[in-house]
Amino acid sequence: MSKVIQLHVNDDVAIALGDIQKGENIRMQAINNQMIEINVLEDIPKGHKVSVRPVMEGEDVTKFGYSIGKAKENISEGAWVHTHNLKSGLKGILDYTYQPGREYHAESESKHTFQGYLRENGEAGIRNDIWIINTVGCINKTCEVLAKMGNETFKDRKFDGIHHFPHPYGCSQLGDDLSHTQKLLAALVQHPNAAGVLVVGLGCENNQIDAFKKVIGDYPPNRIKFLKAQDVDNELDIGLGLIEELVEYAEQFERQPISVSKLKIGLKCGGSDGFSGITANPLVGALSDLVVEEGGTTILTEVPEMFGAETILMNRANDEETFHKIVHLINNFKEYFIRHGQEVYENPSPGNKDGGISTLEEKSLGCTQKGGHANVVDVRPYGERAVKPGLNLVNAPGNDLVSVTALAAAGANIVLFTTGRGTPFGGPVPTVKIATNSDLADRKKHWIDYNAGQLLEGKDIAELKHDFFRYILDLASGEKKTNNERFGFREISIFKEGVIL
Repeated sequence: MSKVIQLHVNDDVAIALGDIQKGENIRMQAINNQMIEINVLEDIPKGHKVSVRPVMEGEDVTKFGYSIGKAKENISEGAWVHTHNLKSGLKGILDYTYQPGREYHAESESKHTFQGYLRENGEAGIRNDIWIINTVGCINKTCEVLAKMGNETFKDRKFDGIHHFPHPYGCSQLGDDLSHTQKLLAALVQHPNAAGVLVVGLGCENNQIDAFKKVIGDYPPNRIKFLKAQDVDNELDIGLGLIEELVEYAEQFERQPISVSKLKIGLKCGGSDGFSGITANPLVGALSDLVVEEGGTTILTEVPEMFGAETILMNRANDEETFHKIVHLINNFKEYFIRHGQEVYENPSPGNKDGGISTLEEKSLGCTQKGGHANVVDVRPYGERAVKPGLNLVNAPGNDLVSVTALAAAGANIVLFTTGRGTPFGGPVPTVKIATNSDLADRKKHWIDYNAGQLLEGKDIAELKHDFFRYILDLASGEKKTNNERFGFREISIFKEGVIL
């Protein structure tokens, strides 16, 4: 077995499948089936890049068949290619032309079902939870105590659990910041994984319950209850009584066969490494295509990690209107960086670099593979729900906590989270950690739920995607739980840009 893999016949680099020592001669079969031999000039860490041909200073360096940056100096065959000799070739805000590519034809006919909960509004949930959503950070601990009391008091009742998601906002916020908080929390209130929701306010915050109700919109009164802590003598006793009413409401729901066309899947990567674009992200992309082909919905975010690969998504826009939405999504986020005096392309992270990713183009080309090959059908603002079946883009940054929360708010029942470095983090919905390599999967079994590293060990993606799909259906049906569920790792984070009083 070769110690390296070349991903495209035009690539200037290959990826080391294990540590390679200086002076080794490695033989590899290029994608054009020619055998080549490379004398390695320096140590190459696992997941990092080795040059398979000379590249002159200022020339593009290619991986995935695309440029991942410019050579900072002459690069010899067999050299380690990384941040010391490779820089981003990206520049600021760009103009784009609508150039639709090959049209993707999804079958849009659901053949599979999962055992889920059909809600009154026709949406499907995969869990029968009670969620406690606080309008303001001042009562985080009150809500935490209420969740603990409720889980102890009603532990033998027929529902999945009571969960609270602390956050620091809702008071002293103005303008768009307050609106972002309200929209994000309102979208979580409406999430179908929650059979019932208790909204808890303090009483003096900017995010007043009466105003928040208007953002929530229509809802079944048996499903959502409200408590203003300053208006009652004992908010814990009153809150526990309201939770009991919600538990009684949740017990009315039974799992039943539901079409995959009602499933919504969020797509996310965090702690990427040199294998992310080879194993886990393409596997998630293949899963996304399967869900879309069955009429379901997948949701991709991390806008700054589309920079450098954005035209791939633009060329897959369902129509010209959607193309212009993608252009606005990309350039608006670049303007956000510029307004704050920050470098638009200050990425990848230190962990990404340790794992072998050198530039934002390289990271983005791997990141966008999570969207598979489907057409982009819509672009959603931050905090708003995905409403069109198919592949959707959502406005949110790359930060793990913020983007997973945004995916949940967009309606994702499950978030697929690829990682080459590992993280215990979980969002408010089941968060599937997919390892890019088997070393991580073996070492962090309490973090990792699925091992895409099998693709480096002889498994074929056409075979593995169906195994992964079965895993997702079992998870949606409640037959499996993610590690974040098992260990109680459920968190949210809200995007903030403006002034706090």
